[in-house]
Amino acid sequence: MAAKQKTKTIIVSNRLPVRIVKEENKLSFMPSEGGLATGLGSIYKQGDNIWLGWPGAVLSGKSEEDQTKKELKDQNMAPVFLTEEDIELYYEGFSNETLWPNFHYFNQFSEFKQEYWRSYQEVNQKFADQVIKNANPNDTIWIHDYQLLLLPALVREKLPEISIGFFLHIPFPSYESFRILPWRRELLVGMLGADFLGFHTYDDTRHFLSSVSRLAGVGNEHGHINYNNRQIMADALPMGIDYDKYAETAAAPETLEREVRYRTSIGSQKLILCIDRLDYSKGIPQRLKAFEKLLERNPEYREKVSMLMVVVPSRDQVGKYKELKEEIDLLVGRINGQYSRLSWTPIHYFYRSYPLHALSAFYRMAHVCLVSPMRDGMNLVCKEFIASKLDKKGVLILSEMAGASKELSDALLVNPNNREQMVEAIREALEMQEDEQVQRMIVMQNTLKRYNIYNWVDLFMNRLSVVKEEQRALTTKLLDKKSEESIQTAYKKAKKSLIFLDYDGTLKGFFGDPQAAKPDEELYEIIGGLTKNKTSTVVIISGRDKQTLASWFNLSKVDLIGEHGVWLRGHGEEWHTITNLTDVWKDDIRDVLEGYVARTPGSFVEEKDYSLVWHYRKVETGLGELRTRELTSHLKYLASNQNLQVLEGDMVVEIKSTEINKGRAARNWMKRHENADFIMAIGDDWTDEDTFKAMPKEAYTVKVGSSNSAAKFSVNSFENVRELLKGMVDL
Repeated sequence: MAAKQKTKTIIVSNRLPVRIVKEENKLSFMPSEGGLATGLGSIYKQGDNIWLGWPGAVLSGKSEEDQTKKELKDQNMAPVFLTEEDIELYYEGFSNETLWPNFHYFNQFSEFKQEYWRSYQEVNQKFADQVIKNANPNDTIWIHDYQLLLLPALVREKLPEISIGFFLHIPFPSYESFRILPWRRELLVGMLGADFLGFHTYDDTRHFLSSVSRLAGVGNEHGHINYNNRQIMADALPMGIDYDKYAETAAAPETLEREVRYRTSIGSQKLILCIDRLDYSKGIPQRLKAFEKLLERNPEYREKVSMLMVVVPSRDQVGKYKELKEEIDLLVGRINGQYSRLSWTPIHYFYRSYPLHALSAFYRMAHVCLVSPMRDGMNLVCKEFIASKLDKKGVLILSEMAGASKELSDALLVNPNNREQMVEAIREALEMQEDEQVQRMIVMQNTLKRYNIYNWVDLFMNRLSVVKEEQRALTTKLLDKKSEESIQTAYKKAKKSLIFLDYDGTLKGFFGDPQAAKPDEELYEIIGGLTKNKTSTVVIISGRDKQTLASWFNLSKVDLIGEHGVWLRGHGEEWHTITNLTDVWKDDIRDVLEGYVARTPGSFVEEKDYSLVWHYRKVETGLGELRTRELTSHLKYLASNQNLQVLEGDMVVEIKSTEINKGRAARNWMKRHENADFIMAIGDDWTDEDTFKAMPKEAYTVKVGSSNSAAKFSVNSFENVRELLKGMVDL
């Protein structure tokens, strides 16, 4: 017997946590110190796990590539080699001139070039080829960030059962921004290849789900998306930092020595610290103008307060970034020129990167850390500042547009577009009493200690494995001949049988006019065969109204459950309800539905006693799906505080009380027939999932048309259901 194949985790990102430096035809490999590299080190360095990505340099010739492969293999990494053209079009082009500005709401900077898009597709395929080459079906793939949005679906295509997670490290824009992209649907479909999608904030998750619903036509329920017969989950998991690393660095002798040196040079004034990469999303000019306004209005802060501003170089040969750099240089020059004294410089401006111990010394020295991006997925600088404050003194001013603001509510939160508010926040931070500083800092430090980078990694991997387990639990077995015969034999041996049958899509196909789907002779014959056996109870459990069910099955010896469990009627009994229901909500909702009918030719509203249904089977393809997404979103908003639920069926959207479902009605029937030794339930849409979940373990459950269900078996169509039932009664 062959040994069981070991499973591994494959991390994929645009860049590897290493960079190649080429010097005099020699390659040297320098490790990266980013937060992601730190957090994922606990994964990729173990066992056979591997990290795939670009090594940070364009290599010339096979010998350099072979050397790189060998060197990286020893470090549990594998390279994806990119050309100069790839870097120009895929990375600098589509990733940073199309996606980055759009995702950060700077659409005026977005470039929509076809050659960028083609290159993005080609490079994502290069990454996919490397993943597929290294992966086995039982492995776990964790893909990172906006450069690889197409990758999940490309891998899924070749390895359909593999476990894929995806995390987006930048904001996901609102539907209104994302819809501007010409390739918006392709990007969403690419992301939907993942099993679990992680975002920094709930807002990002909500925006993604909204775009999936409105642009890809795929609905969701509480972050669960059912796509291509697969349950996908999207959720917010804010990324943390390696808290202990920053706290320990802040206490290191090298850091303390640097702090003394820097402080001696600068003097005793209070410091406002800003550390950013050069980017228009960081709000650097707005911040400088706010500081200028502070000095103008508050002369008492002159010679007492300085700004220490570190800007890390980035893409400064690209037009927009070059202009930004020039604007920053001019602003710093103007402010320093106007307010400087021989003994005092308002802004200490450094356009370079610094080693960790230097940054840690800056964090220790700073009285205020001003982090004011116009948009930021998370922003880790503010977290590093908090972790470095061993004496717990210091104030964080944080933009509410940064993902970190959702966790760090004890910071002074500002709108970076509101200069007056920024000025007031800086003044408040400079004047804040030490006991309040300590109180706020303790709360934020406790949050960051708990939700550190390792917690984030564990949480993500756990959520991914839970989603995969849920998928496996919902995978049904196609009803084969052997299983069919087993059900038929069990039925014939049973002393008492209870059979639940959905109607539309289960016993009869769908029609443009719902009333045209009435039973045919064959169906009456099958029902008659089942009910002829006095030990059998057949329950038609449908979304249909009670009048329709009564007229269609008036002569059949069946029990009826109508409107998804509102109305119940045993054979020979009167209709009744399980609970006291109200329909006072219907007038308001009916007006909304009629508004959609007026805008959607071919749609109509069906009114039942305790529910309303919007039908769109006759609506033009595309328009129906579009209106469904709008209507579902609208109804869910209205239903949220009215104890109502919105159900999407086959070409219908139904709204009804949350107290009603088929499962509750089915349980009621099972109590009546406690001695049944054969129980079966058959249904075709997700309203029938409640029935399946209510069934005991030994029951036979069959889903029509989908293999993603709580049912044990699946069949392709209602014709298969009829064949199964005919075999049970020997027709």
